[in-house]
Amino acid sequence: MPEPEIPARGSAALLGPAEVRTLAERFGVRPTKQLGQNFVHDANTVRRIVSAAGVGPADIVVEVGPGLGSLTLALLDVVDRVVAVEIDPVLAGHLPETVADRAPGLADRLAVVQADALRVRPDQLPVAPTALVANLPYNVAVPVLLHLLAELPSIAVSLVMVQAEVADRLAAEPGSRVYGVPSVKAGFFGTVRRAGAVGTQVFWPVPRVESGLVRIDRYAEPPWPMDDAHRRRVFEVIDAAFAQRRKTLRAALSGWAGSPAAAERRLVAAGIDPTARGETLDTAAFVRLAGQD
Repeated sequence: MPEPEIPARGSAALLGPAEVRTLAERFGVRPTKQLGQNFVHDANTVRRIVSAAGVGPADIVVEVGPGLGSLTLALLDVVDRVVAVEIDPVLAGHLPETVADRAPGLADRLAVVQADALRVRPDQLPVAPTALVANLPYNVAVPVLLHLLAELPSIAVSLVMVQAEVADRLAAEPGSRVYGVPSVKAGFFGTVRRAGAVGTQVFWPVPRVESGLVRIDRYAEPPWPMDDAHRRRVFEVIDAAFAQRRKTLRAALSGWAGSPAAAERRLVAAGIDPTARGETLDTAAFVRLAGQD
């Protein structure tokens, strides 16, 4: 049987600072803090994001918050299809126009879904994505990332740009000062690592914080059940453990378990020291603990 034909690549004209401002003015767009809008205007940065994601001609990428289309154009140059999820109706409406203008040979590879990424469901997307590549809105970056990983199990690789501090938290190891709920929950889905840093000057408007790239490679063979019910049980334990971060797990989990004694019994059964604190446990330990009755 012959190999499937790979569509010929087009060539997208990427956006620079002048083009971003021109498009914003034409569409009547003013970046808002409420939606966490900071538009990338540097071609080298979006190319680096695509490269760090490792996506190629076989990939269908879901992009959250495409904005004016800087990253979208770079992705269309490389992947089979981009499904862009945009909450802003003005930006969602104009994105196909921008792609048709700057990448006419690739315009049929773009699908735009006007929706809130925090609530988007698989049946709202025209096709199951294989990767998530996005400059996430910084005010909701972690909830959006965890929601999409849970809702879209077809995503094998995620490469997201977030606030540098958040990137550090997501990729932190147990025992780190910044290790916490985002670190443990991201680790439920796959291996997490920092994939680079991004300065402030590649954005308009210029943000007050540095940015970072985080890559999550979903487990090819999950070490634990990935169904919704099990995930919720594990996340409930994680939330309880870190709600009172300075307390021992025996004390912090007493409400979850029913009493300090019940918490201690479950901890011991899971092979965990009851006097330990949540920041010392890896994701696997929380999974074991969630399985104790």
